[in-house]
Amino acid sequence: MMKIETFTFNPFQENTFVVYDETGEAVIIDPGCYEAHEKKVLTQFIEGKKLTIKLLLNTHCHIDHVLGNDFVKFKYNVPFLIHEKELPVLKAVKSYASNYGFPSYQEVLPENFLKEGDCVNFGATQLQVIFLPGHAPGHIGFYHAETNSLLSGDVLFENSIGRTDLPGGDYNTLIQSIHEKVFTLPDETIVYPGHGHTTTVGEEKLTNPFCAIVTR
Repeated sequence: MMKIETFTFNPFQENTFVVYDETGEAVIIDPGCYEAHEKKVLTQFIEGKKLTIKLLLNTHCHIDHVLGNDFVKFKYNVPFLIHEKELPVLKAVKSYASNYGFPSYQEVLPENFLKEGDCVNFGATQLQVIFLPGHAPGHIGFYHAETNSLLSGDVLFENSIGRTDLPGGDYNTLIQSIHEKVFTLPDETIVYPGHGHTTTVGEEKLTNPFCAIVTR
């Protein structure tokens, strides 16, 4: 059975995910670890669980989600995958990382790209790639049907949504992504967002002040 471990890293309080199953194979999604103690926490968990990291994935490439890409990429020697439309977003990070207080940021570039409908396979687990633009132009989410779990990045939060005032963001596109992609998943789907606590599709359909579609 697939399991998800969440770590909250860096001053942006970004959620980093290690997704693994009973085979011991795992993927790391959006590593935000920058400081040495954050990297230690991540590696100690992986070593403690005796996991084999197979892939590095980004839902999108804003700075808070990519700070640990170089660490994960080179420590575990794994392929790195994003959506192709996020490549300019990723390449831009090195131009402003120091201004945000991250002078040691090191850029790594992906070996390949993911798109809507692709599947990410590791161990006995398959994650479906869902294209969710709006917060970022090439934002994707990862859905696991067997456990009704969505790793949603910065698209949908508990009673909130991703900001759309950054380059490539668009409010109407984001709302469309939520309504047409996220809200068509089962209500019991657990949403693992890029910041904050987990929620469910059903709860956000009912109560989210930005995108609710169900009235009491």
